[in-house]
Amino acid sequence: MTQAITVLGLGSGDENQLTLGVLRKLQQATKLYLRTEKHPVAQFLQAEGIRYETFDAVYESKDRFDDTYEAIVSALLESARTENVVYAVPGHPMVAEYTVQLLRTRCPEEGIKLDIIGGESFIDQAFLRFGFDPIEGLQLLDATDLRPGMLNPRLHTIIGQVYDTFTASDVKLTLMDMYPDDYPVVVGHSLGVAGEESLVELPLYELDRTEGYGNLSLVWIPKSDRDELRNRTMERLHEIVAILRSPEGCPWDREQTHASLCKNLIEEAYEVLETIDEDDPDHMCEELGDLLLQVMLHAQMEEETGAFTVYDVIAGLNEKLIRRHPHVFGTQEAGNAEEALANWQGIKDEEKRRKGIDPKKQSVLAGIPRDLPALMKAYKLQKKAAGVGFDWSETAEVSAKIQEELAELQEAVTDGTPEQRLDELGDVLFAVVNLARFLKIDPEEALASTNRKFTNRFRYIEESLEADGRSIHNTNLDEMEELWQEAKKLP
Repeated sequence: MTQAITVLGLGSGDENQLTLGVLRKLQQATKLYLRTEKHPVAQFLQAEGIRYETFDAVYESKDRFDDTYEAIVSALLESARTENVVYAVPGHPMVAEYTVQLLRTRCPEEGIKLDIIGGESFIDQAFLRFGFDPIEGLQLLDATDLRPGMLNPRLHTIIGQVYDTFTASDVKLTLMDMYPDDYPVVVGHSLGVAGEESLVELPLYELDRTEGYGNLSLVWIPKSDRDELRNRTMERLHEIVAILRSPEGCPWDREQTHASLCKNLIEEAYEVLETIDEDDPDHMCEELGDLLLQVMLHAQMEEETGAFTVYDVIAGLNEKLIRRHPHVFGTQEAGNAEEALANWQGIKDEEKRRKGIDPKKQSVLAGIPRDLPALMKAYKLQKKAAGVGFDWSETAEVSAKIQEELAELQEAVTDGTPEQRLDELGDVLFAVVNLARFLKIDPEEALASTNRKFTNRFRYIEESLEADGRSIHNTNLDEMEELWQEAKKLP
């Protein structure tokens, strides 16, 4: 006897929505299973004297849906080894029916024939009851696996598997990452089921405050071209930058080149750093946007030549992050930051070897960006050299070197040329960076802190003079020094 499982779709409503073919299969079945008895057609089968078994007990015995579905499929396969099995599921077998997907994988492996006969899905009723044409654009999403990145406000969105208010609450919170709190949504319960169907339109923030959620509940979020929604998407940003660079766009943006925007890129990065120092999230949000614009402009220029697009940039970054974090996305382990960094470096070296570069033949100082700010670059150069033992042994030696360089600078100031003074001053600064490294202090952070301190104290002088009706431009050094000393005493 041929071992076979026939899967039937019971539709989303009562027996009036059954197809004739499905009805005949139900009537002819010698071994009929329903995934669940919680479906309007079950009462019809009972009235017609059609015997069946259900898997509702499996739901009660398992804590996880995945375990439940695996158990159902295993039971069906076992039964099919001795007789032909008919398995009926709510809606359409190929719409949001995980057990059918498992059967499509397992049946060929087990040598069991699988037939699937469709039925009306909840999507059919959604189009009818919600009243929109799917050709306008549609996304169907699972409430139990909903993430903000899936959302596209320019498409109608139907969310299924909204079993209860807890699931509805999770859906609400995810949608609020894209949509305003008061955005109108529609909840549909038991669509197409006579006497049980209900449609509730409500603002998004009330999504989990309505009752009636169950196996036949859906949420519809109507499509929208509202700017406040589109402006939250990467697609819209890409579109805007392309328009700015187009012949009909902005003359200034059209004229820019990679070289002309280099200064802007650096300035925007430093403005982001300033917001971090200020601990100002709103300002940081704005400045990160300005920095992202620089990335978008450079990517757009290359898209115009056909070299790459910003989506290639994103893809490359995603692939690199996954590849360089095998302790997160793979099987490798890293118990602390040092081990994670060692993994990262090992993978970078392997990437170089694939490009024909032997890391062992590279300079120890390779990999430091050429155009780093000088103070930061000095710190990184010294750190790389120290990694192979080219370093002072103790802080006192570094301090003595600073004194030596200061003496040479003083000599150059007295008798040297401008080039010698430049050279000796650089040596002093380089030696001071060495001391910072020995003290485990980032020299950039130290100098930035002093810059802020100087700025605050100097502004105190200006504000004090202004409060007294005077200007700093008409004040002598002694008066400014007195106010400076006052500022030093302030917290």
